[in-house]
Amino acid sequence: MIVIVQALVLAFVCVFVLMPAYLRLLKYAGFGKRVRREFGPEWHIVKEGTPTMGGLLLTGIVIALALLLDVVDASTYAVLLALLGVTLLGAFDDWLNARTGDGISARQKLLWQTGVAIISAIYLQQHFAFNSLVVPFVGEVPIAPILWIVVAVVAIVATSNGVNLTDGLDGLSGGTMTFAWISYMVIALLNAPGQVNLAIVCALIAGALVGFLWFNVHPASVIIGDAGALGFGAALAVTGLVTGHVLLRGGDWLGDPAGGKRQAHRQAHLPVHADPPSL
Repeated sequence: MIVIVQALVLAFVCVFVLMPAYLRLLKYAGFGKRVRREFGPEWHIVKEGTPTMGGLLLTGIVIALALLLDVVDASTYAVLLALLGVTLLGAFDDWLNARTGDGISARQKLLWQTGVAIISAIYLQQHFAFNSLVVPFVGEVPIAPILWIVVAVVAIVATSNGVNLTDGLDGLSGGTMTFAWISYMVIALLNAPGQVNLAIVCALIAGALVGFLWFNVHPASVIIGDAGALGFGAALAVTGLVTGHVLLRGGDWLGDPAGGKRQAHRQAHLPVHADPPSL
């Protein structure tokens, strides 16, 4: 347990120490959020210019510490691969948004996410030979390997986009993800046999997110951006698959894309001077 606490604290301290310099770099480079003024209420428009792409720093810190602590193995390789692969997609989208006001098309995002998801799912199936899913309140349900891969791909893509759509209010996606990663950290430790290295990676991500929240509470100094929301969402689903409990926590966001689209639709039709929701 000591190494888990150390990992969480170490990631938090690294983000806390490095984020101010990273914010200055983002501001100098002009990586500010561009808000489409024809959509949404005024309290979203005031986010114009807030440094985005905060998730890129978090991913860099998590991967660097994972390598430093030597916790990269079969149980964590796919998690870190998904995190890195989808974070790079999100970072490119954030860069385009900062430069042009528009990002990567939804079709291009989906293709990239699906590619990373297929690679991750096949890797996990080959190394762990999964043949069942743990369904809450039901238990293990047998499933054919090819069907498991299909479920895994859908889970990774849906959770990645679901977390991204949750990223609306200050601290919302970061806060909810922190609890999800801590939950998986506990699950990994309780699994038999225990997945200690995976638990350490979960602790690193949870600690990094807590450090990010220090700068993301209202009014936010930085936005996690697609670099963070897409990347950590994909990695969360992969973690759920590795622990065998993807439907327990990662499933929280599986239905969120539809709900997020409805929320975006409602916000797009709010009056421009509508007051922010009370929290």
